[in-house]
Amino acid sequence: MENEPVHENVEQSLCAKTTEEELNKSFNLEASLSKFSYIDLDKELEFKNDLIDDKEFDIPQVDTPPTLESILNETDDEDESFVLEDPTLLNIDTIDSHSYDTSSVASSDSGDRTNLKRKKKLPDSFSLHGSVMRHSLLKGISAQIVSAAVESNSDLLEWEPPVVDYISMTFSEFNPYDKVDAGLPTAIAVSSLIAVGTSHGLALIFGKDQNQALRLCLGSTGVGGQYGAISALSINNDCSRLLCGFAKGQITMWDLASGKLLRSITDAHPPGTAILHIKFTDDPTLAICNDSGGSVFELTFKRVMGVRTCESRCLFSGSKGEVCCIEPLHSKPELKDHPITQFSLLAMASLTKILVIGLKPSLKVWMTFPYGRMDPSSVPLLAWHFVAVHNYVNPMLAFCRGDVVHFLLVKRDESGAIHVTKQKHLHLYYDLINFTWINSRTVVLLDSVEKLHVIDRQTQEELETVEISEVQLVYNSSHFKSLATGGNVSQALALVGEKACYQSISSYGGQIFYLGTKSVYVMMLRNWRERVDHLLKQDCLTEALALAWSFHEGKAKAVVGLSGDASKRKAVVADRMIEILFHYADRALKKCPDQGKIQVMEQHFQDMVPVIVDYCLLLQRKDLLFSQMYDKLSENSVAKGVFLECLEPYILSDKLVGITPQVMKDLLVHFQDKKLMENVEALIVHMDITSLDIQQVVLMCWENRLYDAMIYVYNRGMNEFISPMEKLFRVIAPPLNAGKTLTDEQVVMGNKLLVYISCSLAGRAYPLGDIPEDLVPLVKNQVFEFLIRLHSAEASPEEEIYPYVRTLLHFDTREFLNVLALTFEDFKNDKQAVEYQQRIVDILLKVMVENSDFTPSQVGCLFTFLARQLAKPDNTLFVNRTLFDQVLEFLCSPDDDSRHSERQQVLLELLQAGGIVQFEESRLICMAEKAEFYQICEFMYEREHQYDKIIDCYLRDPLREEEVFNYIHNILSIPGHSAEEKQSVWQKAMDHIEELVSLKPCKAAELVATHFSGQIEAVIKKLQNQVLLFKFLRSLLDPREGIHVNQEMLQISPCITEQFIELLCQFNPDQLIETLQVLECYRLEETIQITQTYQLHEVTAYLLEKKGDIHGAFLIMLERLQSKLQEVTHQGENAKENPSLKHVENTMVETIALCQRNSHNLNQQQRE
Repeated sequence: MENEPVHENVEQSLCAKTTEEELNKSFNLEASLSKFSYIDLDKELEFKNDLIDDKEFDIPQVDTPPTLESILNETDDEDESFVLEDPTLLNIDTIDSHSYDTSSVASSDSGDRTNLKRKKKLPDSFSLHGSVMRHSLLKGISAQIVSAAVESNSDLLEWEPPVVDYISMTFSEFNPYDKVDAGLPTAIAVSSLIAVGTSHGLALIFGKDQNQALRLCLGSTGVGGQYGAISALSINNDCSRLLCGFAKGQITMWDLASGKLLRSITDAHPPGTAILHIKFTDDPTLAICNDSGGSVFELTFKRVMGVRTCESRCLFSGSKGEVCCIEPLHSKPELKDHPITQFSLLAMASLTKILVIGLKPSLKVWMTFPYGRMDPSSVPLLAWHFVAVHNYVNPMLAFCRGDVVHFLLVKRDESGAIHVTKQKHLHLYYDLINFTWINSRTVVLLDSVEKLHVIDRQTQEELETVEISEVQLVYNSSHFKSLATGGNVSQALALVGEKACYQSISSYGGQIFYLGTKSVYVMMLRNWRERVDHLLKQDCLTEALALAWSFHEGKAKAVVGLSGDASKRKAVVADRMIEILFHYADRALKKCPDQGKIQVMEQHFQDMVPVIVDYCLLLQRKDLLFSQMYDKLSENSVAKGVFLECLEPYILSDKLVGITPQVMKDLLVHFQDKKLMENVEALIVHMDITSLDIQQVVLMCWENRLYDAMIYVYNRGMNEFISPMEKLFRVIAPPLNAGKTLTDEQVVMGNKLLVYISCSLAGRAYPLGDIPEDLVPLVKNQVFEFLIRLHSAEASPEEEIYPYVRTLLHFDTREFLNVLALTFEDFKNDKQAVEYQQRIVDILLKVMVENSDFTPSQVGCLFTFLARQLAKPDNTLFVNRTLFDQVLEFLCSPDDDSRHSERQQVLLELLQAGGIVQFEESRLICMAEKAEFYQICEFMYEREHQYDKIIDCYLRDPLREEEVFNYIHNILSIPGHSAEEKQSVWQKAMDHIEELVSLKPCKAAELVATHFSGQIEAVIKKLQNQVLLFKFLRSLLDPREGIHVNQEMLQISPCITEQFIELLCQFNPDQLIETLQVLECYRLEETIQITQTYQLHEVTAYLLEKKGDIHGAFLIMLERLQSKLQEVTHQGENAKENPSLKHVENTMVETIALCQRNSHNLNQQQRE
């Protein structure tokens, strides 16, 4: 077996070790990360997005990070620090940082089929994530690629030879002054070196140092003429070997240390097909190639007795389906012992499906996955990467064709078998031509219009889009069409090859290299600091702060350059944000309009100052906010005002405490100057005002009627709870004692006083928060002692006793008693609490019962309150029962008719609250009946189940008499009442049936029809009044009256209907015909006799017609017509003005209508 390379000189080893670091330095990358393993990296990327390691991206440490000023003062040039010897050789325009700025997705106007979808993509990823990718032109390599393609020495006169650092020019294949004629670039492969294949069969090897020097030129144009263009390249793991595949099918292997040709392989696969892919596996003796016939071959390299050989084995024949993409699984050194590596997995993409096979220990197919219906021109893509899922690191295969990316997780179970599980797939709005992993969470996609899309795999969020059409990407179309061998490929493979660029894009160490026709570009993730600085250079300070904050909170995507634990990372980002904030403040002041309206200046600072305040508070840097930032912004009075106003929402939401005394004072003065006193009050009650002049603040609050703030300042500033009560009492007591109406302002003060007392007795601070626990008992005692004082501190001789209780009772009796009730609920049954309760109850009784100033409602409220307290199981209060009798006499006094409803309601509440036990029930009912307190009577009868008597209560109460019907209905229909109770209610209803019908005929009829349809005749007999009987029957029988009863279920006899018709003839004959049309149960002969009795001829004619006696009906109508005509004749000349003429006309019309209705039923003789 071959073991290569055998030797390396010291200089080569040293250079191989440092080339990539030199290249990264040339990209001005910045790093501040500690090293840790690749496995740990992937775990953190997958689950916590936590620590990011530069080792993943081969980023060198930077001793001194650039300052904010240096970033802002840089020119807008993102290319390398070195310059081309002759830029004109590139034949391209100079590229600045804006040439590849992020473009919004919607700005693209390509002609592909997905353009309409693309315009629907709305989020602007640049505003969220900044510029994620750094893109640079490798000027040294690009220049040398262009110069190497020149065909004559005269074209090289202006070109200085590249510096070759460590390769001694011992081989004659390359001389920069000889004819090179390398042709155009065709393929690229990257490891510690950069290899570029050309159309004339040469492989140019460049260093990744700052000079990007050409190290080797492998091959010759003579061989190139025989083999054709290089169509594929591959460098092995240790960068010691290079495999070159050619357009005519040959394969060569080179020693990258010595530049020697080790193998030239011409028989590894069928002749006449181009090499599409050549790939080293992790085993340096094993490689895979894929040709334009769609076949895949395994190449095994051996060295026996100094002779190098290559054995070829066909893994997949193109006759079974053409393979156009292969990707072996490569593992980094840290994962060399991963159990999956022993299988040497290989992914292959044909035109119809994906296959994953194991090359070791024996060839085995582990998975096949069909595409389904696809666009035949779309390019199959494959890419492996190790990712961490559920705390285990395993390889994940991404494969795509068209606009859907599938992710397959490959795992090895305990039995040694491989399992492939499908993960969440990615739906795109564009067709892909390249897919590259840049790390385990971030992928870079290239669409068919040469636009890069940076995607976070887990969230599927698009982080950035970059237009790279200026790269002039090299496509591999000619090799897929196998033009060098006569174009002997299938039409399907040639169609896929139109957009194939497999060999033009190579990734290594977190960097992606793009091969253009005249240039090489490299792209990599910017580290977090560079992303922030990029926004700063474009004067996007707000966006830079937002991005930095996302790094601080660990919510950013594609993070590079942050290491250490969470606190360390936050500290690093916070320092950077503070630098930006200082610059932001300077900029806000510098760019303030010097002239113009004050509103313009205010708007300017309102747009900028809140950003400073927000981020200082988010960073928990109040020290910075209230010292340096405040001092800086105070240089401008408008900025200072806006700053102070920005603090308000934070103070009101209790997110900002510990404001310095100076800022607090300025804040209050500012709002006071602007006459925003409500804002001042809201701020004060959320601030720690102990550092201010308390007396001055209290005075300001009192003068501006900020009572909440005044109370708060007394409480919090001086632990004084009684003084604010005294101040408020002194305002509202005089007008109340004088019987005057309070002003609106005084009512507000009184309400606040009640709430304040309630809070204090409940242990709550006013207007918000809680009183410190150690002060709660003291405050309660102080408030109670205050309330029950016999006289106020500055009492006049005329002052009545207990002024504070008296004032509160006069102000709002019910609410004051509610406050006391709540307080009594919180009291514990200790001796002092019991004494306080009894004491205050005695005072209440003394003040209200012995004083005639209080209304019945107020007195009732007191005794309702007492009744509730006395009804409690654990009651300890004592109230003389005689007082309740006095209250009963007071409320039921028949000599006083004033406030009747109020007195009744008060007594009802008292009884419902438990006061019933304080009275003798018979006496209570007697007094209620005398006082016409029918609701009280109802309450008492209900307790005794005397429901029939309640009917009398309703009928005698003019305010509720119509509710009697619902009451009777409920008693008769709702379960729970006995038959005797229902019978007594019905009997009472029957006794008052005339009253019920007179009150509401329809309701009475509905009641009878619903509950006693069989007793209708008995009801009729009770209704002696004919008018009432008529109203009752009309409501019962006429469906137009709206009674909600099924008429069929009533089973009313015809005689009742005929009785109704007779009453209708008496009281409303004009409605008789219309009513007969809707009535059903009546006899025609009897009804005709009734109408004839009352000489209602038109009605009689209607009934005869209904009976079928058309001739009789006609005769009656004719007789009626003649009678009307005679009346008109007797009136003589004034007939035209007589209404009888109208009657004649109506009768004639009705007669003619009768004839017309019935003519079709008569024979000819009858008609005549």
